[in-house]
Parts: sequence; C-alpha cells; structure tokens
Amino acid sequence: MSRWVFLRGLTRESRHWGSLPARWEAAGLGRPLLPDLPGNGALSAQPAPWSVPEMVTAVRRQLSATGAHGPYRVLAMSLGAMAATEWASAYPEEVGGLVLVNTSMRPFCTPAQRLRPRNWGKLLRVAQRWQDRAYCERTIHAITCARTDTLARDLETWQAIAADAPVSRQAALAQLLAAARYRAPASAPRCPALLLASAADRLVNPVCSARIAQAWDAQLLTHHWAGHDLPHDDPQWLCNAVAGSVILTLSGG
Repeated sequence: MSRWVFLRGLTRESRHWGSLPARWEAAGLGRPLLPDLPGNGALSAQPAPWSVPEMVTAVRRQLSATGAHGPYRVLAMSLGAMAATEWASAYPEEVGGLVLVNTSMRPFCTPAQRLRPRNWGKLLRVAQRWQDRAYCERTIHAITCARTDTLARDLETWQAIAADAPVSRQAALAQLLAAARYRAPASAPRCPALLLASAADRLVNPVCSARIAQAWDAQLLTHHWAGHDLPHDDPQWLCNAVAGSVILTLSGG
C-alpha cells in the first residue's frame, strides 16, 4: 500500500496536525510521513522558498533522505495542497492519490475568494506584531478554527511550538507570496483526487475547492461546521472521509 505524506500550510509544521496522525494510523491508513516546508518546523532555520515548485523539491529531498520511496498518497491543506498539486503534476509517477483540504489556487478562484477580505486587516496586524506570538496565535485560531472547547490548550501548544521552532517574518512572507503567485498546471493531475472543504471556512471561500473539483472532475466532500483548519476541528471526520473514499482505496494498491 502506498505510504501517506502529510503537508501543512502557511507557517505551520508537522506538530500542528495535532491528533490526526495517530487517528490516521488507528483508522488503518498507516503511519504518515510528516515533512516540513523549509522555514517551518524542523526546517525553521532554512530559508523559505519563494515558489511552490521549490517547496516540492525540498519535500522530495526530505523524503529521499529518510530512505522512503514512492509512489505516495498525499494529504495536504492550504499552501501544502498547492505543493501537492505541483508534485503530482511534475512527477506523476511519485504520487498515486491526493486529498486536498481547504485549498485555493489560480486559475480557479479570485483573490477575494482565496483570502476573504474580512481577514486582510487582521493578517496585516499579525505581520506587524509577528514577535508577539500570544497575539498572533490567538488571531490565527480565531480565523482558522471553529472549535473553541480546546482553545486554552491549543494556544499553549501553538505558542510552545513557535518558541521551539520560530518561523521568521521573512519566511512567512515568502510562503504567502509563493501561494499568491502559484498557478496550477493546465491539466488535472493524473492520479485520483479528493477535495475536502469546510462550509464554515472563514479564511478561504469553500467555492475554491468546489471549482477545483469541477475542473478536475474530482470528488468533493463538505464538512458543514468546521473552519479552515479542518484537521484541528474534526480530525475523525477527515479520517473517516478518506478511509471511505473508494477512489483512494483503489489507488492505494
């Protein structure tokens, strides 16, 4: 069976998956590989690439260094999903399936759909106060998470991650510009793809996932109350959705 690889989004790292990897394994989907994008997590000291293809190169290099071999199936969200799309398009023999969570990319979506205007001012203030991690993590939580019963624990964990592996303001800017400039290839990836969208996503309009799914003739599943960080809000639903996907099961070998 193909090994799963998880890719997180803008300024986030493998520890931000929370309980999902353990739940994933318990659901019989195997132990996922958790590479970080340069500038984040274990690679926080490295310069962040200014383009999505460079991110793909970095991910492939990490996996190769571990001795892992494809083809892989890739679960990715937001910016990570752009990297996964580029990976599947540029190296189709390495990617056997995609699960893309709350992503957006040109040419399918407008700028206002990719980043809801109501958040522009909030994100500008986050950039201005980047060293104030308590403020930044609280703001990010409010924008990306619908579930608040674990708020205090989440903020404590996220601030500890930021202290242990700080993401620089320059890395955040590089990742943001890479995401904004990325344009998906004209042809859909050859492998099966499942799009997952959160109806209550306050950061990215879920119409983006719907338009990608329509353009690619791919399956789309919608979670009706989760926010942008679906793995945080309802990781078990995510596991069940993937485990129950016939197209991905068949693609897994």
